[in-house]
Amino acid sequence: MTEKPYNVLFICTGNSARSILAEVSLNQIGAGRFKAYSAGSHPRGEIHPLTLEVLAGQGYAIDGLRSKGWNEFVGADAPTMDFIFTVCDQAAGELCPAWPGQPVTAHWDFADPSKVTGEREAQLKAFKAAQSQIANRIRLFLSLPIDKLDRASLQAQVRELGASSKA
Repeated sequence: MTEKPYNVLFICTGNSARSILAEVSLNQIGAGRFKAYSAGSHPRGEIHPLTLEVLAGQGYAIDGLRSKGWNEFVGADAPTMDFIFTVCDQAAGELCPAWPGQPVTAHWDFADPSKVTGEREAQLKAFKAAQSQIANRIRLFLSLPIDKLDRASLQAQVRELGASSKA
């Protein structure tokens, strides 16, 4: 018997870097237990080229990725989310849509690699660091006994994962 995967939505403002990195990472690391998506409150309409370069360079599948708005995930035919994570401060402070199904939510802040300017190597280093931090947070998330926790405990645990990164 195959269990239904958990649906996870990662939200950032532009949906061009951090949320895309998280979507791709969870889809691979989650190995079928999770189906990850990403969206932006104000999507750029394109994925940052260094996001794609870093993911491809680490062996992640990047075909079919696109920058999209969160409105795609509130319609009647949209998948019901089990978890929603904001991955940037700007999106965390915005008024989000009412998500059907009462998903577990948390804010996991990561520095925006696309804000790094200057030499290409410094920019690439920032994208690699962001991807590494996101993948590490996802591994911690995957270590939680999700099936054994009640909703309140699970909510507390996923929020603690975000808070612990700021300590």
